[in-house]
Amino acid sequence: MLEAIDLSLVNWSRAQFALTAMYHWVFVPLTLGLTVIIAIMETLYVKTGNVEWKKITKFWMVLFGINFAIGVATGIILEFEFGTNWSNYSWFVGDIFGAPLAIEGIFAFFMESTFIAVMFFGWNKVSKKVHLLATWFTAIGASLSALWILVANAWMQNPVGMQFNPETARNEMVSFWDVLFSPTAIYKFTHTTSSGFVLASIFVIGISAWFILKKRHLVFARKSIAVAAVFGLLSSVYLAFTGDSSARDVAQKQPMKFAAFEGLYNGSEGAGLIALGFMSTSETDPSNENLLDFNMKIEIPNVLSYMAYMDWNAFVPGINDLIDGNEAYGYMSADEKIERGKIAMAKLKDFKEAKKAGDEQLAEQLKTEFMSPDFQENYFNYFGYGYITDTAMLIPSVPLSFYSFHIMVGLGFYFILFFFLALMYVIKGKLEQKRGFLRLAIWTIPLAYIASQAGWVVAEVGRQPWVIQDLMPTVAAVTQISTSAVQVTFWLFFGIFTLLLIAEIKIMLRQIKIGPKMEGGQN
Repeated sequence: MLEAIDLSLVNWSRAQFALTAMYHWVFVPLTLGLTVIIAIMETLYVKTGNVEWKKITKFWMVLFGINFAIGVATGIILEFEFGTNWSNYSWFVGDIFGAPLAIEGIFAFFMESTFIAVMFFGWNKVSKKVHLLATWFTAIGASLSALWILVANAWMQNPVGMQFNPETARNEMVSFWDVLFSPTAIYKFTHTTSSGFVLASIFVIGISAWFILKKRHLVFARKSIAVAAVFGLLSSVYLAFTGDSSARDVAQKQPMKFAAFEGLYNGSEGAGLIALGFMSTSETDPSNENLLDFNMKIEIPNVLSYMAYMDWNAFVPGINDLIDGNEAYGYMSADEKIERGKIAMAKLKDFKEAKKAGDEQLAEQLKTEFMSPDFQENYFNYFGYGYITDTAMLIPSVPLSFYSFHIMVGLGFYFILFFFLALMYVIKGKLEQKRGFLRLAIWTIPLAYIASQAGWVVAEVGRQPWVIQDLMPTVAAVTQISTSAVQVTFWLFFGIFTLLLIAEIKIMLRQIKIGPKMEGGQN
């Protein structure tokens, strides 16, 4: 079984999916945020009748359209990869995972596509209010599409509302509402969409700052920055709150991920938060390259305990507690979980063999035992551990998780300050004089993308080795195809996505240089 799996196939399949997801995530946040900003700007146009707001709306709409079109291409490939590279996963959870993806497809195809057409081509063909409604529905549709994708992802990280069917060896949904409204899904949606709002606000401010530096379209630039600064400040504060809630959910549902992105090896009561830290190149455990010592760290006492459990003195488990176990605080060892997972797998195998042999009485008895609440809670909940051959597999990359998390959080606090300064300069009418800030605004655009990608790394790398938390590791989810086929498509996708990204940047830069147009096509 596991011994026959080519780990290079697993790694290349993971790399291909990560490549596709990260390229796709370049486009998604801007789509999520820019649609809302455009809707706000058009609302101001309809309310005031000021044609300047129409010009502003149309300019940002063009950039949104470029980004949206290329983002769709990467998203389609991403969904196909579930069937091509992760067919075992698709079989195991298709009844659950397929539902939100199908709903997302309906929203994306019908809601977004329909209203985007009206938004782009409906000027002077429908009334102002109808066009505004289409713009708002486009923004809402983009967020709803994100909702269903994030619900599916949240279920992978916290599987709820389902029951395993031993007859088919598949997980089946028993409560759609538990899947939709799980705390993990809610926190993922609010945190991810608000991060898109922040990125788009920085994008608008940075480009508008370039126009001011070039002394072009000053009214357009000031108004754009005013809207983006207000929207961005509110979104960045909200982002911090949703991030705090999300981190608390991770601490309780995925403690290994929480320990990894905080670099916490040994748990303690009143655990401190590492505000700043640098890891060495030497391992704390020579057998595991994922565990690195700290050369230097600045720690704030008790804060991590409060972040995880809203209790300054709560015990927060470290990586060693989760691997070796900690009876005093009720944490089972990884070896015990592996043993329980093997028992669950053996029981399922016995049931299948009894069915195959035609022994219906024994099969029914084994099925009853397998489905009993006690067995489900104490054994099936650790089903995925039965695939684990070495406890070191259960530890994600601590350096990658730690640095990604701290880069994301550090930049998040910087963005709050950035938006505050932008708003103050707008209110005081000093934007043109603050040329240093305007240059900083341009360079903040790539920082927003770095923070966004770092958040994705925290979420996905931190939960390794699990495709479905505790139920299916990546080694069990991968499709048994040739490694070379995955390698070929990896480099093919890398080339295509890179060309698409370069094309988007070039087209956007061309449109930015052209600048906003007045009615009738005049600049």
